[in-house]
Amino acid sequence: MTTSSLAQRILDALRDVPDFPEPGVSFKDITPLIADAELFAEVVRAHAQPWQGKVDAIAGLEARGFIFGAAIALHMGLGFIPVRKAGKLPGPTVGVDYALEYGTARIEIHEDAVSDGTRVLVVDDVLATGGTAAAACILLETCGAVVPGVEILVEIEALPGRDALAGRAVRSLVTV
Repeated sequence: MTTSSLAQRILDALRDVPDFPEPGVSFKDITPLIADAELFAEVVRAHAQPWQGKVDAIAGLEARGFIFGAAIALHMGLGFIPVRKAGKLPGPTVGVDYALEYGTARIEIHEDAVSDGTRVLVVDDVLATGGTAAAACILLETCGAVVPGVEILVEIEALPGRDALAGRAVRSLVTV
C-alpha cells in the first residue's frame, strides 16, 4: 500500500465531532481508525518504520497517544513511557508545567522512566498547538533522554504545532 493511499484511508476513517469538547472545536475522533484492525496495524507500522533501530523507547502522551505509542513500542520491541497529567502516576515523578491558551497544565513521568542518553520517540495522535508535545520533549530531555523526533497521526495545518516543536524532527501521517 502506498503512503498516499494509507493517508487517504486514515482520513476516511477519522470522524469529525463538531463542538467537542467545547463550542467551536472540531474533535478528530480516532475510534473508527483503531476499530479497524488492519488499518490500525498499518498505521503502527508506518509510524515505526523510519525509527527502527534509531530509538530505545517510545513515550506516548495522555491519553490517545497511549494507544498509538504503546502499539508502536510493542511492534518495535521497545519499552513504553506514559507521559501523564499531573497526579496520575504512582510513586516519585518528575514533571514540567507548560502554558495553555487559558492557564497552565502539568505533565509527569516516573523519575526512573529514562536513563541518560536514552533515545525516546514522542508519539501523539493530533498535533494542534504543539504545547503538550513540546513540554513532553523538554521533560524527557531534562531527565537525560535524547528526543530524536515526534510522530503524529494527524497534524492540523492551520494551527502552530510545528512552530512549538521548531528544531525537532516532526512527522505526521496526514495533514488536515
